[in-house]
Amino acid sequence: MAQNFSETPHAMIEIIGVHKWFGDFHVLKGIDLTVQRQERIVICGPSGSGKSTLIRCINRLEAHQRGRICVDGIELTNDIKNIERVRAEVGMVFQHFNLFPHLSILDNLTLGPIWARKTPKKDAEEQALYFLEKVHIADQAAKFPGQLSGGQQQRVAIARSLCMNPKVMLFDEPTSALDPEMIKEVLDVMIELAREGMTMIVVTHEMGFARSVAHRVLFMDDGRIVEGNTPDAFFNNPQHERTRLFLSQILH
Repeated sequence: MAQNFSETPHAMIEIIGVHKWFGDFHVLKGIDLTVQRQERIVICGPSGSGKSTLIRCINRLEAHQRGRICVDGIELTNDIKNIERVRAEVGMVFQHFNLFPHLSILDNLTLGPIWARKTPKKDAEEQALYFLEKVHIADQAAKFPGQLSGGQQQRVAIARSLCMNPKVMLFDEPTSALDPEMIKEVLDVMIELAREGMTMIVVTHEMGFARSVAHRVLFMDDGRIVEGNTPDAFFNNPQHERTRLFLSQILH
C-alpha cells in the first residue's frame, strides 16, 4: 500500500520507494526511510552501496528518478523553489571540506547567510564567531583554510553549515579524509550537536560514534537498506548474514 506523507506529519524526512540510476547503473533500488525530528541515523556499508548517493538525494545534489522524497513537509521535485527551500533547511558536510581557499575562515562562514539569507554583514559575522566558538576554533577566524589542519578545516565546514540554521545535518564520511589523531576532534563536535537535538544522518564507518550517538544504524548494500536497528541490536544481534560479514570485517 502506498504511504502518504500526511500519515506521518511529524517526520523530518520521508523517503518512499526511491530509485536512482547513473546511466545503466541502478544505484538506489527502492529505498524507504522515515527520519523523525531530532533522530540520529548512521548509515554504513561497503563502497558502492549507495550510501552517499542516498544522502545527496536528500538535498537534491543528485536527482532521484522514481519515488518520493519529502523534507519537513516539502517534496523534492524539479521545482526550483522547492529545491531551494529544502537546501535552506539542510546542512551538508562532505568528506572534503569544500572551503574557499582564497577567503578567510570568517568570510567562508558569512558568505551563505549574507547572500542566501540577506543577513546584514555585522550580524552574519557575530553568528559566524558564535559557531566557530561552538566548534572550538574561534581563534582561527582570520586565517585561511590552507593554514589549518584537516580536522580544523572540517570543523570550519560544520560551523559553516550551522550558520545557515539548518533543521537537518547530513554528513558524508566526514572523517574519512582525516589523519587518525584529527578524527576525534571532529567526532566530538558532532556528538555535541547530537546532544543538542540536531536531526542528523551520518554516513560513516566510525562505529564507536554509531554506538554512542545513533538512534538507529542502517546497513546498505547493493543499493538497498539491508538492515536497520538500534545500535545495541545492530551490533550485538545482526539479523542478516551480509551485515554479519560486514561487521566482522570492520570491527576488530
